[in-house]
Amino acid sequence: MGGVSLNIEGNIHSIETCGTVDGPGVRFVVFTQGCPLRCQYCHNPDTWKVNDGKKISVDELMEKIIKYKSYMKYSGGGVTLTGGEPLLQPEFSKELFKRCKEEGIHTAIDTSGFIPLDKTKEVFEYTDLVLLDIKSFNPILYKDLTGVNNDPTIKLAKYLSEINKPTWIRYVLVPGLTDKDEDIKNSAKFLSPLKNIERVELLPFHKMGEYKWEELGYEYKLKNTPTPSDEMVERAAHIFKSKDVNVVY
Repeated sequence: MGGVSLNIEGNIHSIETCGTVDGPGVRFVVFTQGCPLRCQYCHNPDTWKVNDGKKISVDELMEKIIKYKSYMKYSGGGVTLTGGEPLLQPEFSKELFKRCKEEGIHTAIDTSGFIPLDKTKEVFEYTDLVLLDIKSFNPILYKDLTGVNNDPTIKLAKYLSEINKPTWIRYVLVPGLTDKDEDIKNSAKFLSPLKNIERVELLPFHKMGEYKWEELGYEYKLKNTPTPSDEMVERAAHIFKSKDVNVVY
């Protein structure tokens, strides 16, 4: 492509070159640094502080990405931006995805949707798939779980439906917190009419990030919370399915 490269820099935590859980196919996953949420079950609390990451330019990142282009192509994969919260760095996210699209690379963004839409709309123009983390549709529980309110997330979900942007919803099932039938029903009711929702990924809570909390000196409130039983996962999946929502678990 001609023209002068803007060479925008981003603040990132790490890179995973052959990811298989953040969107379809084999993916080049970029973990950005910084997040406005403080989820009780976060397994990457080391991404919270914006300035703890390392600076990298879009040019440098594209050089690395292009080396994996054939893996992505043959597996139906692409590039995923996750974090942290990639939409905290909208210019970087937009420029990276714009360059990926010029290379014919599929793009996916994993977001909580908390960043105001007026700052992030342009990113979605270059995004093929949104992985939207909806922690809970119960506003009181959401605030307790994350430290922020869920209005921006609901707003984004509606906007993605309006522009018909392919979306996967991520719902973490935490015993005693996000496993209430009523809350899951309300989530399913909200999602059911939205035609852009390709699937709900029902993710059982795990404690793989607990050691990071301890290393960072943070209090891990879910120390005594068990992982959900198969029965609990099946029950939640059944509620989504009963409202004609495609659920994967």
